[in-house]
Amino acid sequence: MMRIGELSEQAGVPSKTIRYYEEIGLLPQPQRADNGYRIYADSDVDRLQFIRRARALDFALDEIAEILAFRERNEPPCGYVMDLICHQIDAIENRIRDLERIRDELKALHEAGQDLPEDVRMRACICHLVQTGITAS
Repeated sequence: MMRIGELSEQAGVPSKTIRYYEEIGLLPQPQRADNGYRIYADSDVDRLQFIRRARALDFALDEIAEILAFRERNEPPCGYVMDLICHQIDAIENRIRDLERIRDELKALHEAGQDLPEDVRMRACICHLVQTGITAS
């Protein structure tokens, strides 16, 4: 059994986050010692490490809650997790395409801005191109 500070250290999750996860139901309410301190078990370390890693993979808290609900129902969550992974891959690929488009537009704006004068009225300078979305090729 351990207190919240020990759990935080072992799981690599801040105490504030642990309290939040308890509040939203991702982590069960802990037992309380006679002095009112929260006390946790090794299973809480494992659960928090899973949550931390799933968050690092950009799973949403509600998705993580569903995975944990499968486990609590003694059902394998593997199919659900595989579907989540496929959706994550698609979302990441879309973000990469969007970021590449933005990068290309910024490069074009930067190149076009090299030859433009400074203009406090922002009508003939790089700011005008940013505003209008016009890029020089």
